[in-house]
Amino acid sequence: MFNSKKWRIGTSLLLTLGMTLATATPGLSNRAMAQFNRQTQFPGNPRRPFSVARIPAGTLIPVGYEEAEKVVVTPDESMRLTLTVTQDIRDVQGRVVIPFGSEIEGELRPVSNGTQFFAEQLIIGDRRRFRIDAISKVITDTERITKGANAGDILKGAAVGTGASALLSAILGDKVLATERLLIGAGLGALSGVLLGREKAEVVVIYPEEDLDLRLRSDLALR
Repeated sequence: MFNSKKWRIGTSLLLTLGMTLATATPGLSNRAMAQFNRQTQFPGNPRRPFSVARIPAGTLIPVGYEEAEKVVVTPDESMRLTLTVTQDIRDVQGRVVIPFGSEIEGELRPVSNGTQFFAEQLIIGDRRRFRIDAISKVITDTERITKGANAGDILKGAAVGTGASALLSAILGDKVLATERLLIGAGLGALSGVLLGREKAEVVVIYPEEDLDLRLRSDLALR
């Protein structure tokens, strides 16, 4: 027959023995407490030390470009850029998960009706890297440059793609681009056979803070 009084006495003795062993063996106590804490904080998965912060698809990430006020490319030119996040991005719990100043690497690419930026890598403070699937809006506005025209307003403070540089130099002369920043892009080869005799051309002028804000196309999970 079950004797509850004896069971209580036995349980009490075991608890007392356990506390005595833990006190006499600090290392054992610390390990036991650590295991207890892990199981308490993450029931069912004691090996998972951190929660995952998630930013949902559709979130807008404001960005800028620190190297220049604008970027000039031809409509057919691709260009790699590193953009900078211009405000903290928070998850649904209000935690900052993409801090101001984080970087996003990607590429400007020609699309069927304009030019668009495709984000590829997110780089956070301590150089942690994450894959990111985000795009800008499609930039459709172009500027026409003609021979003899003053292109100073368009090119002032601009980072100029290789293809745009070659095209504009052929029309306006080499000195026009002497003081502007040249970006190495994928447009020069396509233009090499059609530069001579050109008297006008169209270029895409991109203002990063206005044109390149990024919208997530899929959820972004960060540990």
